[in-house]
Amino acid sequence: EEPLPTGGPSWPLPGRTCDVARGDRPGSCCGMAMAGFRTSKYQLPEWHRRNALIYNQAYTVGEESERDLAESKHLSKHAAACAQRAQQYSKSTLTQRLQDIHFWRVELQKEILELDAETNLLAAQKLRLERTLDATEVPYGVVTDNLQCRERRQPPDLVIDEVERQLLKEADLLRNIRDLLKRTIIQATNQIRSNRIQKECCELDWSDKVETYHIDDKCVSYNNDSTNIQAHPSSVKFEENASTPKTWAQFSHDNIYSAEQEKLASVQLRSLITSIIHDVSEDLRIQQAAVNEAFDNHCRELDDAKLQLEQHLQKILKDIGEEEANIVALKQAIRDKETHLKVAQTRLYDRSFRPNIELCKDEPQFRLVSEVEELTVFLEALKRKLMESEQCLKNLEETRMKLEKEIAVKANSIFIDRQKCMTFRIRYPVNLEVASYK
Repeated sequence: EEPLPTGGPSWPLPGRTCDVARGDRPGSCCGMAMAGFRTSKYQLPEWHRRNALIYNQAYTVGEESERDLAESKHLSKHAAACAQRAQQYSKSTLTQRLQDIHFWRVELQKEILELDAETNLLAAQKLRLERTLDATEVPYGVVTDNLQCRERRQPPDLVIDEVERQLLKEADLLRNIRDLLKRTIIQATNQIRSNRIQKECCELDWSDKVETYHIDDKCVSYNNDSTNIQAHPSSVKFEENASTPKTWAQFSHDNIYSAEQEKLASVQLRSLITSIIHDVSEDLRIQQAAVNEAFDNHCRELDDAKLQLEQHLQKILKDIGEEEANIVALKQAIRDKETHLKVAQTRLYDRSFRPNIELCKDEPQFRLVSEVEELTVFLEALKRKLMESEQCLKNLEETRMKLEKEIAVKANSIFIDRQKCMTFRIRYPVNLEVASYK
């Protein structure tokens, strides 16, 4: 409330005076004050009225001065209180803003650290994939070498057997594994790039939050006694590109949400990589065991076949010896029979020279003729048998050569499968999953 004006001193008003007759002279004031033009003296009533007017003016001006002084003090107090309240409220809003900035800054920093740690874990998994891919080069080289070595088998044994089918299956499996590992490495590389891009976004947001926190913290420290304050009239206007509290919070929330999504995708990819390495290692181990088993079975079959061939060869060699002895005996028998035939024919020839009546068809003559015919039949039979025996010997020799060739083929196949292939497969890695850590 405005203060009431204080009461002034009470002065008695002048009494009523008699009228003064006006002069007839021109220029007379006739009782009226003419400032600067009057030459006559004032009348006493005029003097009293003038004094009263001055008193009233002074009283009015004094009242206005007192009222203005009271209003000025009140306005000053009110302005000071409002300014203090406004400053305190601004400081409290800045303090609350600092708390909000600190909250998002901590959340962003936490997300940055977690995303960086997850990226490092994913990079380690990518390194495992690369080591696993490198480890597949040895088995792929082994399988390729096995297939090339087995192409050098001789035609009788150059067959598409179970070993070759398993080797081809193993080669296809290794090619599929290598393609899968390469695709997964590319996927891991892209995910690492996405993680780092999102981390960079969070770091930029975090850096802005840190800078803003320092600015607002400095603003909170300002007071009326600060030496580094000055007037900035143009700072009152709002920037056109300024954000709202909602969009400001939503921006950090979106960054954190995107980081969480990338982190979740990275965790899932790491789990997938572990599963892939385990599965391909197990599949390759099973296929390796199947190939080794096929090699063992085939080598046993080759050993059995070679043993049987060798046994047949021994029998054939024995038959050849017996047949050769038989041919020698047949030739000796033929020579013996030819001697007998010569004796009989010589007797007949000599008896054909008997003179006259002595040329008789007697019993000796018939007997000699019969002997010659009989010996001729035996000689023809022996010669046929000799030819058959020689053909049989020839067949035995051909069979011997075939058996020896087959034995050499089986020996070559055994050498390729056992010495070349199976010995080289010793270099086969035991476990790709273990090799991925080396």
